[in-house]
Amino acid sequence: MNPPVKDPAHVFIVGCGDVGRRVGRLWREAGIPVTGLARSEATLDAMTSHGITPRAADLDAPQTLRDLPVKGALLYHFAPPPPRGQSDTRLANLLEALTAENRPRRIVLLSTSGVYGDHKGARVDETTPPSPGTDRGRRRLDAEQRLLRYGKAHGVETVILRVGGIYGPGRLPEARLRQRVPMVPPEQAPVTNRIHVDDLARIGVAAARRGRNGEIYNVCDGTAGNMTDYFDAVADFLGLPRPPRIDRAEAERTLSPGMVSYLRESRRLDNRKMREELGVELRYPDLASGLRACRVPAEGIIPPVDPDR
Repeated sequence: MNPPVKDPAHVFIVGCGDVGRRVGRLWREAGIPVTGLARSEATLDAMTSHGITPRAADLDAPQTLRDLPVKGALLYHFAPPPPRGQSDTRLANLLEALTAENRPRRIVLLSTSGVYGDHKGARVDETTPPSPGTDRGRRRLDAEQRLLRYGKAHGVETVILRVGGIYGPGRLPEARLRQRVPMVPPEQAPVTNRIHVDDLARIGVAAARRGRNGEIYNVCDGTAGNMTDYFDAVADFLGLPRPPRIDRAEAERTLSPGMVSYLRESRRLDNRKMREELGVELRYPDLASGLRACRVPAEGIIPPVDPDR
């Protein structure tokens, strides 16, 4: 386990949705003031109700990012990249706004395991070269590379979290199951990796306290499974019928482009570095324990529209 760094005097969360509010709550419980940045009124109102100071801004409008109160702060970047293209212009706009007189001490970036691309179910760790097979993954890799360059150039500490699929209260595919959207048989389904949202929030705090400067950490519960088994387990938990089955060829023709892109990538994340260096003991080390914790929805949590968040 890495030795902890001193807690920040102030936490600033960019993209303060579901995950951000959970991280913010943990810091507030430690007595640290938290400010969150978002553009939607609903998210700003939710921050206020959680004791987080709201700051309205739009990462697609650089003029709104001037004079952010981040000097010496711990900054989290949880906002998703733009929906199209291969670069994260939103992170680029934020970094451009962080002037020499107004830079944070440390930035923690929420990225995705999608940067690894398809490994046909093989295990990957942080030494595995990224090879994203989709623009979604390429945007995330662009964000990682931008942040690492920025940190080295300006003396700002950086930590990157490559996160598997996030689930938890308000984050289960209930609508999909009720609509009876089909899925491929388990033997044709890709290997996927998951993390409960509450464990992710705790890992976010641990990354700020113990993550090594410039390092990348895989984030998952370490219990990989295939995508169809996940949908089946959630259906059983909710008391709903399991998804009907279609073969892989029909799935390629009929399912959404986003789901098809997920079906084309299969890998097992190694989370050893996260466990050993960040010192996090997972509360939900498998799907069964995590689903049991979803029985009571988290009050005031607004389900995110971005599936990676």
